[in-house]
Amino acid sequence: MHKTHTPLRTWFWAAYLVATHHPGISAKQLQRQLGLSRYETAWLILQKLRRAMVAPERELLKGEVEIDEFFLGGREEGLKGGRQRGKKALVGIAIEVRGHGSGRLRLRVLPDASGPTLLSFTQATTTAGAIVHTDGLQSYRVLSKHGYEHRRHPKQTAAPDQLLPRAHRATSNLKAWMHGTHRGVSDKHLQVYLDEYVFRHNRRSTPMAAFQTLLGLGALHNPTTYQQITRRAA
Repeated sequence: MHKTHTPLRTWFWAAYLVATHHPGISAKQLQRQLGLSRYETAWLILQKLRRAMVAPERELLKGEVEIDEFFLGGREEGLKGGRQRGKKALVGIAIEVRGHGSGRLRLRVLPDASGPTLLSFTQATTTAGAIVHTDGLQSYRVLSKHGYEHRRHPKQTAAPDQLLPRAHRATSNLKAWMHGTHRGVSDKHLQVYLDEYVFRHNRRSTPMAAFQTLLGLGALHNPTTYQQITRRAA
């Protein structure tokens, strides 16, 4: 909101709608709801709010955690095998086990599925000493050497939703949300959309608290200008 020409009331309404509207809200919907004359204004407000959704010093996941990776993108012809990438984005997912339910979630765009990359993702999201459940991908073998109690499930006899059920459920919900609300996202802006989904998932039971949290987090981040946002996408 630093040096904004948009009324603060508009910003607060935008933050309220973003935090409490269950399926999320697109820039076109926000423009319509707030009565804004320009689509670009709604788009910029959403981009700035998304960049305020990550707490600067948020806690690592703990206890038992499911970790997996998946591709995000449309169907591509000519690809064979579940790990052929094509033009799709590779995303890492880590989610806490809470009984039969799910706890906190983390998502990050990954450059590849190598051992060093998956170790870095695990260390950035999950506290050392946690019990980490993964599938049988060889790259995960490195986790047991770095302070994690690694429980690898090498046999792919079970269906994916039974192997890592919480990670699979969150992945399916993310894909439905991306397709239903946003109709596709460019790779260069993908991480902030993932951050929004994490913010919404982790506060799904307390929408009003999510609104207050979003306003508070916005005050903790340095201002992000239009030039900075668009330059990242260049």
